[in-house]
Amino acid sequence: MSRPTARVLTLLELLQSGGTRTVAELADRLGVEGRTVRRYVDQLIDLDIPVESVRGRYGGYRLGTGHRLPPLMLGDDEALAVLLGLVAGRRAGLTTSQRTATETASAKIRRVLPRHLAHRLDALLESLAFTDEPGQPDAPDSGVLLTLADAVRHRRPVELRYTDRDGRPSHRTLHAYGIVAHAGRWYVTGRDAGIDEDRTLRLDRIADARTLPGSFTPPEGPSPAERVVSGFATAAYRHEVTLRIHATAAHVRAHLPASVASLEEPPAGEGGEDERWLRVELRAERLDWLPPVLAALDRPFVVERPDALRDLVSAFADRLAASAGGHAERVPVKPVQPVLQGTPRQTGVRSRWRAR
Repeated sequence: MSRPTARVLTLLELLQSGGTRTVAELADRLGVEGRTVRRYVDQLIDLDIPVESVRGRYGGYRLGTGHRLPPLMLGDDEALAVLLGLVAGRRAGLTTSQRTATETASAKIRRVLPRHLAHRLDALLESLAFTDEPGQPDAPDSGVLLTLADAVRHRRPVELRYTDRDGRPSHRTLHAYGIVAHAGRWYVTGRDAGIDEDRTLRLDRIADARTLPGSFTPPEGPSPAERVVSGFATAAYRHEVTLRIHATAAHVRAHLPASVASLEEPPAGEGGEDERWLRVELRAERLDWLPPVLAALDRPFVVERPDALRDLVSAFADRLAASAGGHAERVPVKPVQPVLQGTPRQTGVRSRWRAR
């Protein structure tokens, strides 16, 4: 590569680092005169790279916005950060493009990495392990995501074509409060103008989004993220469970997070740090994951409903008692698998819990 070409690329890298660079600063970094800097800038402009001239005492040059993405000059640490971000985003299901786009973007960066850095990256990826299984959720459409983000920012109503979990299509007008990434999926939460109720919708089920004239004022109260996780706890499932637990709110939340259960916490200043009887409500498709969770609380609790949960708790207690007495072979043990996001691991239990 000729020396002038290398300096032009170095100039591009300096401008991509952000801010306005004076001619004197650029000349010093490149080891050339000011008029040579101006000639290099003209070469970048000829390549359709949007370099803007800033007048005034503190003027100089800066990189502007153009009609296409210019060549990116990434350092070793920057390239490594981008690649690891792509890997982590794909594993977490938080990429907004199709899998092919993520892989081609990774390949383009890896192809131009210095050999020593590529080998170190390969070693890292080969030795890296994840505690969760890689998910394959449907990625949301990038255009839908950007349209919704613009509607949230400018408080504009948006018209959606949405398909619910039962496959029923519908047209909705949404006053979107915010976009939330949770457990490998993207959600938008807001007021459904057609039914005048708050709703949380999955972005990958939105086929089209179009902003509408007008504006709205978002309500005060919980943040969009809090609305999404609390919506999971009150969603329609087969079983409705009501419990009373003698514990602190923080202790209950460590085992039954907001995405799983709703909790009637005491008002501020009324014993919120002390153990007391708290009412807990949740909904679930299955109940067999609850007895180990309630046992792990290690606090007194009462099952108010349903009766089926009382039976499961009693059966679980019998199995524990048989195991403690060395007679586990007499009682068949049914494996219990948590089925809700946020269910805690199944840990030890003492005899202070009961079901009524």
